Amino acid sequence: MEPQDSQGPTGRATASPSTGARDALTDVRGLRVGHAQRTDDGWLTGTTVVLPAAKGAVAGVDARGGAPGTRETDALDPRNLVERVHAVVLSGGSAFGLDAASGVMSWLEEQGRGVPVGTDPSQVVPVVPAAVIFDLGRGGRWSARPDATLGRQAVESAAGTEAGAALPQGCVGAGTGAVVGGLKGGVGTASALLPSGAVVAALVVLNAAGSATDPATGALWAELPGSLHHLPAPAAHAEAERRRATAQEETVRRPAGNLRPALNTTLMVVGTDAALTRAQAQRLAGSAHDGLARAVRPVHLMHDGDAAFALATCERGLGQGEFNEVLTAGAEVVNRSVAKAVRAASGVDGPGGVFPAYGDLYGAHTCGGRSEPA
Repeated sequence: MEPQDSQGPTGRATASPSTGARDALTDVRGLRVGHAQRTDDGWLTGTTVVLPAAKGAVAGVDARGGAPGTRETDALDPRNLVERVHAVVLSGGSAFGLDAASGVMSWLEEQGRGVPVGTDPSQVVPVVPAAVIFDLGRGGRWSARPDATLGRQAVESAAGTEAGAALPQGCVGAGTGAVVGGLKGGVGTASALLPSGAVVAALVVLNAAGSATDPATGALWAELPGSLHHLPAPAAHAEAERRRATAQEETVRRPAGNLRPALNTTLMVVGTDAALTRAQAQRLAGSAHDGLARAVRPVHLMHDGDAAFALATCERGLGQGEFNEVLTAGAEVVNRSVAKAVRAASGVDGPGGVFPAYGDLYGAHTCGGRSEPA
């Protein structure tokens, strides 16, 4: 993707960022991602781990949903002691799924990764913030939720990947049981290479009470500004809305599909290789919510637990005025990650409900043709 010129806030022409090599969070040097999930025997859930290098990453967090499910987020306050985190865990299972972080902590301790607290090198305490989505019962079994074993599988998967590896999207990891506005949600990721050389990237677990689509046209909110001439045909949109309504009616009849009100949560990790302070990382986490608000409407409802983490690997310096570019890119990569999550998702028809994929309803090449492989 080639940079395009646009007008910056001062009226000068500025270059829009191109994507990184993989258009994924793994384009940030020092970050690896691993997924683990189960889809058998009434399961439809999983865990995703973002794993920095052994030295950890500077981190910030910003939770804006009305029902967050998190752990170790207070430790990221710039006023508090923790300087770096050693992993971030995103998981299904609602508050039960926070147990996945225990498996990640155990693995990190075995590797000697953590805050040194004793004279022996093995005496470390890993700092592992975590957040969860609500997906209980979507596979049919209420008791099927991630635990420490699944968390260990996810971190081992992350550790076993090569630097800069391609990142699976769609119904994987924490996005396995995700739903957005009656459609199947999932994991999406995107990156931006700034003119300065900095990389900013995001991974989103899209599981929102709001909708990712414009109800009037069926276009993805995240793609609408650039695809007005590629809207779905009115007849196709009408048929898609009929099928979506039928699926929602059928879901209510399923044993685990009658939860009211809708319980959800979207999770985000924004990463950069730029050297940020803890306060700057917290500000970057806030920018992630700007991108989410562009792509999902409404957002940050009382039954969403929307939370964003920011990770800075500090591999390169931050130039004067560059932080504003990082913030701008942070919102944009989240916006694109939402679109990619929707397009990469696969539909589900099971005991927990009927959740068609966007591609099932509209095909793979509507709204600008920017479809993403599952």
